[in-house]
Amino acid sequence: MTTVRLPLFPLNSVLFPGLVLPLNVFEERYRAMMRDLLKIAEDEPRRFAVVAIRDGHEVSPSAPGMPDQTAVPERGPAAGFGDDPARAFHAVGCIADAATVRERADGSFEVLATGTTRVRLLSVDASGPYLTAELEELEEDPGEEAGALAEGVLRAFRQYQKRLAGARERSLSTGADLPDEPAVVSYLVAAAVMLDVPARQSLLQAPDVASRLREELKLLRTETAIIRNLPSLPASELTRGPTSLN
Repeated sequence: MTTVRLPLFPLNSVLFPGLVLPLNVFEERYRAMMRDLLKIAEDEPRRFAVVAIRDGHEVSPSAPGMPDQTAVPERGPAAGFGDDPARAFHAVGCIADAATVRERADGSFEVLATGTTRVRLLSVDASGPYLTAELEELEEDPGEEAGALAEGVLRAFRQYQKRLAGARERSLSTGADLPDEPAVVSYLVAAAVMLDVPARQSLLQAPDVASRLREELKLLRTETAIIRNLPSLPASELTRGPTSLN
């Protein structure tokens, strides 16, 4: 079992391997994390782990009156996550490699990272200025019939895109070539389909690529059928994707 200890960045979203993660970092605990990452040589990976929060939001109150007029803002690395932070997070996350960490004049950071490897959360340490975690790196097992499943998922995804574009009365761009490597397909589709956090998390922690693709095939068929039978597409982004300033 390969384990690693890394800074922990909880979000109300799911990061998949190969996907780009832009961050606007303004909370002090995460500013401290980014300042430490900048101490790492540019030719070395500047890594941190992203985990999805089970409930609530990743932004803790930063001033009195937000959101409770009488509340005193929580401080510290575990603010907003309870006495046992590990219980507030989903158990499987993703390592992010920060290609860009740029500090602004006001002390906040603009970060651009890419998901690399799935990890399982083993423990969380709140003794420093920000959370760190011991993590187990997870292997990418292809499973059975991953290649054939990937082909089926790509066909279903193209159909989903067409239905979605029609429901939104938008043109569908078909210029970009989609990948054919099963693991890449599984993560691309997981990130691209409109799903809530629990559904995305279920896909991230699938035991192997084939299992993830099978689940995606079911989801794509269900979502496509829903869109086909609706006169117009609801504003699902408002309920499925909470806004995050981070």
